[in-house]
Amino acid sequence: MDRYPPIAEHGLVGDLQTAALVSSQGVVDWFAAPRFDSPSIFAALLDHDGGGYMRLAPDHPDATCKQLYYPDTAILATRFMSPEGVGEVVDFMPPDRTRTATDRHTLIRVVRAVRGTVDFTLECRPRFDYGRAEHTLELGENGALFRAPGIEGHLQSTFPLEREGQDVRGKVTLRAGESGGAVFTVCASGGEAPTPPTVGRLTEQLEEVGMFWQDWLRQSRYRGRWPELVHRSVITLKLLTYAPTGALIAAATMGLPEQVGGERNWDYRFTWVRDGALSVRAMLDLGFVEEATAFVHWLVDRLREREGKGEEEPLQTMYRVDGSPDLPEETLDHFEGYRGSSPVRVGNGAADQLQLDIYGEALYAVSQGRELAQQASFEGWQTLARTLDWLADNWDRPDEGIWETRGGRQDFTYSRMMTWVAFDHGLRLADHFRRPADMERWRRARDTVFDQIVERGWSEKESAFVQHYDGDVLDASLLLMPRVGFIAPLSTAWLSTLDAMDRKLVSDSLVYRYDPAVSPDGLRGSEGTFSLCTFLYVDALARAGRLPQARYTFEKMQTYANHVGLFAEEVGPTGEQLGNFPQAFTHLSLIMAAITLDEALDAEHGR
Repeated sequence: MDRYPPIAEHGLVGDLQTAALVSSQGVVDWFAAPRFDSPSIFAALLDHDGGGYMRLAPDHPDATCKQLYYPDTAILATRFMSPEGVGEVVDFMPPDRTRTATDRHTLIRVVRAVRGTVDFTLECRPRFDYGRAEHTLELGENGALFRAPGIEGHLQSTFPLEREGQDVRGKVTLRAGESGGAVFTVCASGGEAPTPPTVGRLTEQLEEVGMFWQDWLRQSRYRGRWPELVHRSVITLKLLTYAPTGALIAAATMGLPEQVGGERNWDYRFTWVRDGALSVRAMLDLGFVEEATAFVHWLVDRLREREGKGEEEPLQTMYRVDGSPDLPEETLDHFEGYRGSSPVRVGNGAADQLQLDIYGEALYAVSQGRELAQQASFEGWQTLARTLDWLADNWDRPDEGIWETRGGRQDFTYSRMMTWVAFDHGLRLADHFRRPADMERWRRARDTVFDQIVERGWSEKESAFVQHYDGDVLDASLLLMPRVGFIAPLSTAWLSTLDAMDRKLVSDSLVYRYDPAVSPDGLRGSEGTFSLCTFLYVDALARAGRLPQARYTFEKMQTYANHVGLFAEEVGPTGEQLGNFPQAFTHLSLIMAAITLDEALDAEHGR
C-alpha cells in the first residue's frame, strides 16, 4: 500500500448523497458521511498514518493492479493479477431512490477469484471526524461495530474478522469461481444494525445498482463521436450531485493540492453557484432535464432565502448541499497533507467573497430552455427581477473574480461580462414570457457594461481582452466570451484575443488560468494547467472555425484522463493530475466542448 498514491490512481463510487475514492490498490482512502461535506471517516489520502482507510486486496508482492468501470455504471472493479491467480474487488454504493436525506450509507465491496487461488486481506481502520475523534470497537458474530461520538460504522463480511486494537483485520482464500464480500455501513449512533451479508444478496445488489445506472443513462441523447468519454463525465456529474436537493458539488474531496507541497489546498465539497449553473446547459443538451430542473429550483430557493433579511448581496458564491451558507474555513493542523501539502483546509473562506459573475451564471441557468423557464412561478420571477434590480445598482464594483483570488479586489473583465449576461438573459426572459420588469433600466445597465468592457477591458499592447481593467494580463475565463454571446466568434477582436491566449497561456494544448507571476493572487507557489480552461479552449477554437486545432486539442486532452476516464482540476508539469478529484467543472466543460465540436464538425461535413 503506497503512503500516497497518485491522485489519478483512483475511481469514484457513490450513492448520490456521498462518495468514496478507491485506489487502484484496493484502498478506500477517502470517504465522508453522511454527506459529501461531512467529516471524513477514511482520509488516508490526506494523512496516511492518522486519516484512516479500508483496504481489501491480495498481499502477493508481485500482483499488478488494473481498474475499470462496469460499462455505463458507477460500479468500479479493481483487478489483481499474480502468478497464483487473478482476483477482483468490485466496489459500489446502492443509491437511495427516495431522494430523502438519510444518515445511513453503505459501501459494498464484493471480492472474487477469477482464476487460480487468491489470498485476500481486509484491513478496516476508520478515523472519525477527520481523525480527531476516538472510537471503540465491539467485535461479535455479526461483525464489527465502530463507535464514535454521534456516529457509528458497521463492518460485516462473509469471512471471519479479528481485532487489531480498535481496528479489524480479516483474511479469506478464494478459488476460481468463489466470491465473498465486506459491507461497511455508516449511520447515526444507536442505528439499527444491518443484516449480515450473503454472497447471494451481494450479487443481487450488484445487479440492482448496475440496472439503476444503465436505466438512468438511457436518457442520454448524445450521439456524437465520443460517447464513452461524455457518458463517463455525465455519470460523474450525477455522482457529485446531492439528490435530496439537486445541488452539484465542485469535487468529492478536500485538501488535495494544486501544487504538491504547496498551500493551495482547498475544500471543494460544496456547491458553487457558478459550477452548478453552467452544468444546467450541459445536462439539458444531453437530455437530463430532471437534474437541470432540480438545480435551478435549488438556485432560486437560495435567492429567495436572502430576501428581506438585509443581506448585502442576494447570492453567496457557494453553499452547503442543503443550502446552508455556513462554510467557515479552518485548518486541520494534525493532518500532514497529501505528500506534505499543507495546510489542509476544511470549509472555504471564499464563500464570503464578492464575485459578481455568479449573477450572470444564475440567469444563464434559469434561461436555458423553455422547459425550465416556464416552471418559474410568479413569485420566482419577482425574485429574479429584484435580483437584477439590485445588480443594476451594484455591477460596477471591484470583486475577487471567478478564480477567488486572495490578493485584493479588481475590476475583473469576466465578472463584468457575466453581469452583462445577467441583464441580457433577464431581458430575454421578460420579453418572451411577458413578465413585469424594469426593462429600460436593465437595458441601460447592459449597454453600459458592454461599452465599459470594450473601452477598459481591451489591451492595445496584447491586442486582446484581458483579466482586469487597466492591465495586460490574459485570463482563460474569457474563453467563454463567444459561448455566452458577448462577442462574435469570428470577429477580429475575438480572433486576436484567441491568438494572444495561444501565445501566453497555452502550453502543448494545455491552458493556464493566468500567470500568477504577473497577476499576484495572494498565494505562494504556482499551479498546473486548468483542465476546465483547456476544454473551454476547445469550445472557443471550434466556434472560431479552427477545427483541426480544436479536435487535436480535444483528443490530446483525453490522454490526460486517468485510467477510468476521470479528471482532477489541473494537469501538472509532468502530466500528473493535481487538485481535488474528480472535478465537476472539468467534466461539465468536457461535455460542453464535445457537443460544440461535434456540431462544428457535422456542419463542416454537411451533416
